[in-house]
Amino acid sequence: MKQSPHLYYINYAAAGYLTIRVDAKVGMPEALQKVEAVIKKFDDGAPFEYKFQDDEYAHMFRDQERVGTLAALFSMLAIFISCIGIFGLASFAASQCWKEIGIRKVLGASVYSLWRMLSYDFVKLVIVAILLGSPISYYFATQWLEQYEYRAEIPRMVFVVTAFVTLAITLLTVSYQAIKAAVMDPVKSLRTE
Repeated sequence: MKQSPHLYYINYAAAGYLTIRVDAKVGMPEALQKVEAVIKKFDDGAPFEYKFQDDEYAHMFRDQERVGTLAALFSMLAIFISCIGIFGLASFAASQCWKEIGIRKVLGASVYSLWRMLSYDFVKLVIVAILLGSPISYYFATQWLEQYEYRAEIPRMVFVVTAFVTLAITLLTVSYQAIKAAVMDPVKSLRTE
């Protein structure tokens, strides 16, 4: 919404409100007593009821705060569900290549090389998701912010940090299954075939 220059004036017939800025050096109870005395001096019949502007702004932005809280809650839930899905997928991928892991272990593969082999596909998928998701999320966030006259710009660093955190969460989730499969006894995997 466009913010235009404005002027406040007293018109009791229209609204009956007056906006007053109080000196920060004066205590609020003392300032309210002085304001009440001035209002009663000029209009003894006018009721002296007051509200603080910061409370009014807080009331106006309560919906935005609620949206922010819900977004944070659902983001955490989505991250948790994604981690469970990646964990299950990593477990499935490790179980599908137990024989290959066993043969590689017998031939002298290190735990690190097996971990890298199992993690590579997941990291590749996450990078593709980041490359697709970042421009889309930037577009929608920018469109949402367009409704405000005064707004903050979205720094590009947010997307870089988010990408690194996403990769770290993926690697931590996959690493458990990958390392578990890499340190397993190769005899067990080869004996089942």
